Amino acid sequence: MANIASAAKRARQATRITERNRALKTQVKTIRKQVITAIEAKDKTAATTSLNSFKSMVDKASKTNVIHRNAAARTKSSLAKQVSAI
Repeated sequence: MANIASAAKRARQATRITERNRALKTQVKTIRKQVITAIEAKDKTAATTSLNSFKSMVDKASKTNVIHRNAAARTKSSLAKQVSAI
């Protein structure tokens, strides 16, 4: 445990931020899996609906640097390409 008050505060903040980031990453992964299952099932309407929610979630995650912006763009592009191919 930290001996200095400011260091103790930063440790508390770090645990809160880590939990928030972990939850956001988990949500992104879950929605990504939904898009992939809809693509595999060749369900265009479900795929486009889940793709839109995935794009929104990934943009929020990249805005707060939970996911790198290039990785976000790459995954959005890849899934959009797969959905349009259905």
